[in-house]
Amino acid sequence: MGAFLDKPKTEKHSAHGEGNGLRYGLSSMQGWRVEMEDAHTAVVGLPHGLADWSFFAVYDGHAGSRVANYCSGHLLEHILSGGTDFGSSPCSVEGVKDGIRSGFLNIDEYMRSFSDLRQGLDRSGSTAVCVLLSPSHLYFINCGDSRAVLCRDSTVGFSTQDHKPNLPREKERIQKAGGSVMIQRVNGSLAVSRALGDYDYKCVDGKGPTEQLGSRDNMSVVLVCLPGAPKVSEEALKKEEELDKYLETRVQELLGGCGESGLPDLVTVLRSIASENIPNLPPGGAWPTQRYRGYIQQAEPSQRRGRGLCGGRGGGGGE
Repeated sequence: MGAFLDKPKTEKHSAHGEGNGLRYGLSSMQGWRVEMEDAHTAVVGLPHGLADWSFFAVYDGHAGSRVANYCSGHLLEHILSGGTDFGSSPCSVEGVKDGIRSGFLNIDEYMRSFSDLRQGLDRSGSTAVCVLLSPSHLYFINCGDSRAVLCRDSTVGFSTQDHKPNLPREKERIQKAGGSVMIQRVNGSLAVSRALGDYDYKCVDGKGPTEQLGSRDNMSVVLVCLPGAPKVSEEALKKEEELDKYLETRVQELLGGCGESGLPDLVTVLRSIASENIPNLPPGGAWPTQRYRGYIQQAEPSQRRGRGLCGGRGGGGGE
């Protein structure tokens, strides 16, 4: 989903702050997309008498920025106005959880009324990964394949589970709603099985809001680090470099072996590599679509010189 640039925009936009005994930092980069589709929220000291609470979130948008940007400015207010008294003492953990669930369902239903989304002029969606901090609890919230990680004493103490279409529970819901999972995507297109927005996947008659192809219960990361959190791993950086070289080599091999059938498009490349056992692929198995497109663009000139432009070009997309 979404169009790509010929070259990625690599300018970084960073910020930091502190309060309530916390320090935070954030950074964003547009990358290959024609517009910045991602957004964030960072609030230290919440309204409605919750000055000692904080909220942080990252929204990984796809097929546009409309949903991600709206959630950035309004998801928190929908959570806080979900009918739960967050300020009660002691505050019920289950009550806060109910408020979070209600907030997600309410904002998703509210955005459906936007004229551009209702009329199909905008088909964007967004994952969300959030951390709500009270004086006594950390509430991890994820919707989609975004991820929150808690690090303590140099180890990962907790991480949220990505919502991917190929997971048994997710796949079962998708199939019950009349859909299918192909190349690890809903109906061969949507790479996440839960998201905000994506209303084309939420119109199955007779199914509730959490039973649709793209459920409203849903790679961005919120990392919560406590004293002693692990540093950047040199081993991980090495594996990332090896993965990058492997993928580039495989794309070159696929293009080099196309023969008279023509250069394969992005979807064909994804289908072929998806069937392989890829070394050093990060947990969750997300396909770095931007990389493949970049490899194809780098390799195509030499392929064209060698045999001429053979076959048609197809389109591909990512989340």
